[in-house]
Amino acid sequence: MYQLTKLAVPHLIKTKGNIVNVSSIAGLRAFPNILSYCMSKAAVDQFTRCIALELGPQQVRVNAVNPGIIVTNIFQRSGMSEDEIKSLLEHSKTTHALGRVGDTFEVARTIAFLSSDNASFITGVTLPVDGGR
Repeated sequence: MYQLTKLAVPHLIKTKGNIVNVSSIAGLRAFPNILSYCMSKAAVDQFTRCIALELGPQQVRVNAVNPGIIVTNIFQRSGMSEDEIKSLLEHSKTTHALGRVGDTFEVARTIAFLSSDNASFITGVTLPVDGGR
């Protein structure tokens, strides 16, 4: 993330572009048994805020989204069994205020918004997309 940002900065300054990093709700809140994941996502959030301050004077916006439980293959890739995944998704209905997990399109639409001119006065934000987790 650092290297890609460093490489993109000249173009972003020239085009008045923007960055939307993908973090996680685990960057904003602590969860048991995923220490390294929480730490890495907290670093993404702090990186987002710091780069937003550095690039703001050049009119480059930098934000991040922090998804909650979203239906993707991350759980399979982590080594969880299908039963464990089903249990997690079912339990998540009780931990999210909206009573359900999210889908990738909800995260993508939030990224599209933050990338658009509709968010022209938003920078340095870490925005939960977590159904009220």
